[in-house]
Amino acid sequence: MAVAILATMALAIYRFVQSNLIAIRLSSETLASEARYDGLRELLAAEWQSLPKSLPAEKGALFGEAFKLNDRERDEISWICSAGPGLLTRYASGDFVVTLRLQSEKKDSDRLNLGFLRKPKDDSAITNDNETWVPLIDDVRSLQISYFDPRVNVWVPRWPDNAGTLPSLIKIVLQRKDVNIPWEAIIPTSMGRRPPQ
Repeated sequence: MAVAILATMALAIYRFVQSNLIAIRLSSETLASEARYDGLRELLAAEWQSLPKSLPAEKGALFGEAFKLNDRERDEISWICSAGPGLLTRYASGDFVVTLRLQSEKKDSDRLNLGFLRKPKDDSAITNDNETWVPLIDDVRSLQISYFDPRVNVWVPRWPDNAGTLPSLIKIVLQRKDVNIPWEAIIPTSMGRRPPQ
């Protein structure tokens, strides 16, 4: 009888410890996943709030297009910057065009990764030799970007490169694979950021 009681207690303790370990693992995975998205929000906010508020139209500080590919949202946004958060390096000379976009993980893969495509601004080469790809978040289903235009007080699906100014807010919506609810962030640019009081 004593052996049966000890066996029952050992089994109960084993199941308790096992369920706690599973809960801790799932919680850690969720926190790690959320941390990537929080880091993306902070990175984009730091970059877009450092852009000049207005530029000559031909420079095109920030521009974005809305389009679909294979019935998936494949919006992208580009901006011009020098070394810093947007390039993810401090060791680059000159200006670069950085594009936040989705790109296939492999040539024939259906998995899409979100990342930065970087290219020197003055590079007119037909080949992609000077382009570099930096993946940020893997296995993203779709990317949708909207821009708040303070001149007309509405969200617009694209921001032309000849606007000569920035939208005050940029909305990023990512459809994730791990959860059904999309991740959404509204990020102020240097136009929408309030000065410290």
